[in-house]
Amino acid sequence: MTHEDVLEEFRSAGALLQGHFVLSSGLHSPTFLQKMNIFSDPPRTERLCRALAQVITAQFGQIDIVVSPAIGGIVPGYETARHLGARAIFVERDPGGPFQLRRGFSIPAGKRAVIVEDIVTTGLSARECLASLAEEAGEVVGAACLIDRSGGRGEIGLPMVTLAALDIPTYPADALPPELAALPAVKPGSRAIPTT
Repeated sequence: MTHEDVLEEFRSAGALLQGHFVLSSGLHSPTFLQKMNIFSDPPRTERLCRALAQVITAQFGQIDIVVSPAIGGIVPGYETARHLGARAIFVERDPGGPFQLRRGFSIPAGKRAVIVEDIVTTGLSARECLASLAEEAGEVVGAACLIDRSGGRGEIGLPMVTLAALDIPTYPADALPPELAALPAVKPGSRAIPTT
């Protein structure tokens, strides 16, 4: 699947939005990738995650476990794991706390894991996910995402592969360009949603 094929999947799903958005990172952007418009379509999700699994295998070899940050990473993590023949687990937060493995999830000694994200903007979720795995006995060998919207600037502390890389501008709230500031802001992300 080419870069343009990936973007066409997002366009045709109505998942490439224009306006004024407050991202999960707190940054503002004129473009939002509404990945739930992708993940609500199982055949589209399957195509993208199969392609991501192929890229992961080519870069990292055999993977035993896919770890994703909740909530947004669970669907692509599961579907990518299915194509890798791997187990799918996720990290989640107690309200206000850091990510952690719960529900009996672990990365046992001798197992190779990869972090799978949906969209990377700053890399914060992936970095927090990686930090939560520091005490696991197995090895986290890399990370992957469907789209890296940071233009390659989303450093997470691991080698990362992606299906498509975009350089979409983001701005702190106190440094908005006038054309963006003139539009009402919408916050469509899920980072602040508490888990139980």
